Amino acid sequence: MAEPWQDTALPAHVRAADLLARMTPEEKAAQLSSVWLGTEPDGGAVEVAPGQHAYADRSAVLDRLLPYGLGHLTRPFGTVPVEPAEGAARLAALQRTIRAGNRFALPALAHEECLTGFTAWQATVFPTPLAWGATFDPALVTDMAQAIGTSMRHVGIHQGLAPVLDVVRDPRWGRTEESIGEDPYLVGTIGTAYVRGLEAAGIVATLKHFAAYSASRAARNHAPASVGPRELADVLLPPFEMAVRDGGARSVMPAYNDIDGVPGHANTELLTRLLRETWQFTGTVVSDYFGLSFLESAHRIAESATDAARLGLAAGVDVELPAARCVDVTDRPADALLDRAALRVLTQKCELGLLDPDWEPVTGDTPVDLNPPHMRDLARRLAEESVVLLANDAGVLPLPAAPRLALVGPLAGEQAAMLGCYTFPRHVGVHHPELPPGVDVPTLAEALRAELPGAVFVTDPADADICLAVVGDRSGLFGRGSSGEGCDAADLELPYGQGDIVDGALASGTPTVLVVLSGRPYALGRWAGRAAAVVQAFFPGQEGGAAVAGVLSGRVEPSGRLPVGVPRHPGGQPAPYLAPPLGRHGDPSTVDPTPLHPFGHGLSYTTFSWDAPHCDSPELATDGETTLRLTVRNTGDRPGTEVVQLYLHDPVGTVARPEVRLVGYARVPLDAGASAEVQATFPADLAAYTGADGRRTVEPGALELRVSASAEQVHHTVPLTLTGPVREVGHDRRMRCEIRVK
Repeated sequence: MAEPWQDTALPAHVRAADLLARMTPEEKAAQLSSVWLGTEPDGGAVEVAPGQHAYADRSAVLDRLLPYGLGHLTRPFGTVPVEPAEGAARLAALQRTIRAGNRFALPALAHEECLTGFTAWQATVFPTPLAWGATFDPALVTDMAQAIGTSMRHVGIHQGLAPVLDVVRDPRWGRTEESIGEDPYLVGTIGTAYVRGLEAAGIVATLKHFAAYSASRAARNHAPASVGPRELADVLLPPFEMAVRDGGARSVMPAYNDIDGVPGHANTELLTRLLRETWQFTGTVVSDYFGLSFLESAHRIAESATDAARLGLAAGVDVELPAARCVDVTDRPADALLDRAALRVLTQKCELGLLDPDWEPVTGDTPVDLNPPHMRDLARRLAEESVVLLANDAGVLPLPAAPRLALVGPLAGEQAAMLGCYTFPRHVGVHHPELPPGVDVPTLAEALRAELPGAVFVTDPADADICLAVVGDRSGLFGRGSSGEGCDAADLELPYGQGDIVDGALASGTPTVLVVLSGRPYALGRWAGRAAAVVQAFFPGQEGGAAVAGVLSGRVEPSGRLPVGVPRHPGGQPAPYLAPPLGRHGDPSTVDPTPLHPFGHGLSYTTFSWDAPHCDSPELATDGETTLRLTVRNTGDRPGTEVVQLYLHDPVGTVARPEVRLVGYARVPLDAGASAEVQATFPADLAAYTGADGRRTVEPGALELRVSASAEQVHHTVPLTLTGPVREVGHDRRMRCEIRVK
């Protein structure tokens, strides 16, 4: 007769509690543990961050844990290159070994990275998250994430370590490329879209890095974050809150940094009081890789590995990744902490079907294609929508059909210009130079030759009709690139001396188009008004070369918008557009942080007109809503996509407020001469902010909605008046503006 924990008719938490009651303390601790074996027989693992090698697991640890069970398996595909079908077969065999080793026949939960697609050899490489932000297209991001999740599920993976919901505060931070943008509303809506897609495929989405990781001092990785409670509440936390509440994310990963001296992995206020008690999160909190060990070795708030485990579990961490070091089956934290975390892990395993009596691992018996046509098509569409036309002052774009082109710059012929640091070729493949990338990644030079078969390519700008200067980043990890995890920048000057290349091209007198392929925005003010045109793409993935070439030729209509502003000057910390009045340019300082191109900026090859909006009611209660209606027309002679952006301006607040902040947006694709009506329903809840007393309230008084093409390009303003009492709002508040295009 089946035990209650095996009864699929019972709720997951009931089954998990029954199983927990039958377990020994050692078996409970094993469910909080993980093993990083890789897929090679000798357990070889990918190179990790400096100082972390001592914590990497090997097969001996697995052998020690087998009698008790195992919580997680770390990156069976994303550690070394493996043929997809072979990897599925190896994972299935490993799961059988794990099940046979423990008395409840429990499998492990297998997790992988999936930030730019399934981080596995031969899997589709999508654009980096900064490019997702540039699309302003949540629906397409959902489709991408669901496709990624389906491919992972097909080979036996259960959890994906994505998305990154860190709001960019200083683009010198190396992980800017992994972030979606500098605005919490954009990050929240795009990130939630990704979560919905991954979860719809049956994969547990993991929100990271909770919290304030991107707000570190001097934009240094792992550095302390200097943020006040209001910045934390109103800028850095809302994307996580939205993804938990509206996206249904089932896992959260704490951050490496500390906030006012409290490390993320030991922050009870964040991991328990806010996440669980206020937001009612019921999933698992998994440590960032070696995050518990860092409580001892980096933060120095723990005396030993066991002490680090105690601190982490007490704060709310449930699983130690990627390897069992601090959570030890023989030297365990208190039983109450074990029970709490193990119950959460077992509940999640139950929800995934891993406790069902008839569960069997994916065998890999059928052919596995991780880069099928429909995923390549999604990668192409995302790449095309993410390319931003920053300037076209001389009107040289689109390029003529048969130009004489000079192609200069080190990144014109490099695949690295297309790939973020969490793509398999740049994350793992660099350690296996004997193998091909696994997918076809045309360089921009290759894509241009295919795009413009009538073009003549030369190397001397003075011998060309038009010069393309291709500059930007090579992604990497911990100093092995100019962008990526551990690749922070001292300033925002183009790396590798590429500014001199641009200067040389401009000095030739030939009209020069600046093409920037990067993981962060770079200061371009030095060439403002001198370059004939400027095109920006943020690591656009395996289809990125064709996408950029298509925009240059005019086959693809540029529709990307900046998810981060492009600075004018390279030195110092540029001000994000959310800066309050004192953070903007003014007489008290000689330093002007005004960006060259603001958040939301992007041009098209056609023109648009915006009719004055109509507001149903310019007066609304502090718990009410109003609807704006606006007609947008394509007044040019070719199709194009306008991105309508709605910003909120609060003239007077009880604390200093951003001049404007994004509260809604919509992509509006239009044929030549066509028009569409945009309807935006604005809830008063979106006017809420956190005051000096720590309460988030909606206040009566004057507001202004700005219907804009960027944070600075305002087409129309709509004055509003909120009436009624001051109203405190909480986790149930409305967090988005519903926009429809008719």
